[in-house]
Amino acid sequence: MRRSALVGSMLFALLQATSARAEHPGKSEIEKSGYAGPSTCERCHPGKAKEFLGTVHWKHASRVDNVEHLDPKAEYGMKNRIYTMCNGNDVVNDLKETPKNAAGKSKFTGCNTCHPGNHLSDVGSTGPEAEAAVDCLVCHSTDYDFRQRKPHLDDRGRVVMGQDRSTKAALSIGKPTVKNCMTCHEAAGGGVLVKRGFAFNKDTDAHAAKGMVCVDCHAAKNHKMPTGYDPNNWANDGVRLSCAGCHGEKPHKLAAYNDHTARIACQTCHIPRTGGAVAKDFTVWERGADGYYEPTTLKKEANETAPVYAWYDKTVRNEPHFIGPHGSRKDGKSKLYPFKIYMGKAFYDRKTGQLLSMDFAPPMATGDTRAGVESAARTLGMKNPAQVAKDAVPGWQTIYFGSDHLVTRSKALNCINCHGVNGVLDFKALGYSHAEARKLTNPEIYFKQLVQQQKEEW
Repeated sequence: MRRSALVGSMLFALLQATSARAEHPGKSEIEKSGYAGPSTCERCHPGKAKEFLGTVHWKHASRVDNVEHLDPKAEYGMKNRIYTMCNGNDVVNDLKETPKNAAGKSKFTGCNTCHPGNHLSDVGSTGPEAEAAVDCLVCHSTDYDFRQRKPHLDDRGRVVMGQDRSTKAALSIGKPTVKNCMTCHEAAGGGVLVKRGFAFNKDTDAHAAKGMVCVDCHAAKNHKMPTGYDPNNWANDGVRLSCAGCHGEKPHKLAAYNDHTARIACQTCHIPRTGGAVAKDFTVWERGADGYYEPTTLKKEANETAPVYAWYDKTVRNEPHFIGPHGSRKDGKSKLYPFKIYMGKAFYDRKTGQLLSMDFAPPMATGDTRAGVESAARTLGMKNPAQVAKDAVPGWQTIYFGSDHLVTRSKALNCINCHGVNGVLDFKALGYSHAEARKLTNPEIYFKQLVQQQKEEW
């Protein structure tokens, strides 16, 4: 009995300790004094706001060392980059009010609506005012009222992004949840599931099915967020992650599968589907039911389309009409990866052949896309913006998006999916000779193994 009582008391003490650790230490102080933004957080976490100003989540740019034709001393990202998923950036599409539409109404728009600040201290800003503008709770509160994060005009006519700085939100702080992350990342590119084409939930991703959240893999240190090597995702905090970081280089029970990991990326077999926008036309905008215009978009749902496979050495081809993986079967360092193919139509400079940026405010109100090109050219200080817009020529850009989510174990590709004569891999297109392709699609490779698996399943 005494032993049982001792065990019981130990368990009770352990539960008490666990409960105490789960409750944020600053709760009583926040209940007493309320929440005043980062200054409240910094009573226990000094220097974190300034630290955050040096990250990609705040700067929307970084130095990039794996993309062709970039200045190694400059920083690139959503702040200043032009490509046809967005066809604009934070510079030309700074958060603003659109001109009035045909119904005499206007609304706020801008690529930096997800920026975790107040817009007065915006992308890349530094100093005490910027530190005070950081929205800590938008990432760390599980009870954040996202309805308060909307732009409005202050009493001086300035566009301000609202924040939920309520005591209620501050009392619910902790590790970022899926909702905290996906509120911005799922809706990027002009709508839900448009850009990346993945929903992170138990029905679409094996990690989510196990109860994992985004930051279990993207585990930040000093607010620097680890990311992969998506050819389209340039800005990074200098911290990279990979499947092998958790699963190792030989994650399978079958040696035949482990033999593939040297040349085949984990994503190739474990992310067999993709989705999101397939194509957009920024030269022709369609009027919606609300009276505003949006780029014509061809969209597929998550898990609705098949990826394209290509060799990737983690360096990026960067051309006016193509952004995608650089690599070869024969270079000794590339692996085979899956990609979502996206094509965007936009305006190019007739003289230089370079892609032109677009300010979305004019076409959003009127549908006049060349007015958007002219406004962007003016903002960027280009000579004779009206002529630039008049002479602009439409063209298509192909972009390869890395497939890094929608991970499945139960529906992963097996031998016949790749090595069958009607498999997902085009071996000739991947650099194999006709004889090699025939050898790689011979049932001798997979027949015995799959028959044995079939018997075990029966």
